[in-house]
This record gives sequence, C-alpha cells and structure tokens, in this order.
Amino acid sequence: QGRMWAYTAGFTVLPHVGGFLGWFINRKETPVWYEKLKKPSWCPPRRMFPVAWTVLYTGMGYASYLIWNDLGGCSSKAIVPLGLYGAQLALNWAWPPFFFGARNLKMALIDILCLDCLAIGTVCSWYHINKVAALLMVPYLGWLAMATCLTIRIWKDNPEQKTGKSE
Repeated sequence: QGRMWAYTAGFTVLPHVGGFLGWFINRKETPVWYEKLKKPSWCPPRRMFPVAWTVLYTGMGYASYLIWNDLGGCSSKAIVPLGLYGAQLALNWAWPPFFFGARNLKMALIDILCLDCLAIGTVCSWYHINKVAALLMVPYLGWLAMATCLTIRIWKDNPEQKTGKSE
C-alpha cells in the first residue's frame, strides 16, 4: 500500500519536473523578450500560465499512473500507451526552450504541432484502457489547442522573430 502511494506521487509529480526546469532555465528571458512580442487580444495573462500548467501537469501525471497501474506496470501492453505519453511529454518539455530559449518560433510551432498529434494519440490509446485517465487529459488537449493557436498567431505576427535570436 505504501509503495503504491509512492508510485502515485511519482507519476503525478513527473510532468512538473520538466515544466519547472523549462521555467527555471527561461525565467529571465520570459519577461523581457515575451512582453515585446505582438500577441493577440485573447492571449491569457502571463500569471495564468503557471496556474494552468500546475493543474494540467497534475491531471496528466495522475492519469499516466492510472494507465500504468491498469496495465500492470511496465508490461508489454504498456509500451504504446505510455510510450505515446512519454513522447508527447518530451515534446511538451521541449517547447519552452525552442520558444523562449532559442526564440525560434518556427521550431516551437513544429514542436507543438507534433505534440498535438502525440497528445491526441495518447488520449485515444488510453480511452480503451481507462476512461477516467483519458478524460483527465481533455483539459490538457483544450489548453494545447489554445497554445497551438497562440503559437501560430505569434509566429505569423512576429516575422522578424521566426527563426531565432537576432541579438
């Protein structure tokens, strides 16, 4: 019982690790460079992003635990559903370094479009295993849809920034 609690906590916390590292590495770039970008009127305020990502990472982390648990751990049945999850998580973590670190809007756009496909694939593969886990990913898919549209708009509206740092 105690071990299961540790697995639950570990899976739930894991997505936060990359999110925190992305924030930590790019924390100085964000206020200076990001504020200068032309953004659409519907862009969420900057202070909303950490709150949203905390909720989303917690939900997706717990959902991944449910899938892992239902499939009996790291079994052969878990390779595709957890592989898709891991791949989309890696692309999720790669977006801030592309966008904020390298200031490469084109690579950030490519990253998020691939992330969208993998996240949808993850949810589809999870739905037949654990509907609750799949449903826990729905807010994440919604946020990704908004983030993708935002990335596209920023990429289109800031042509001088499309390929990376110019300084």
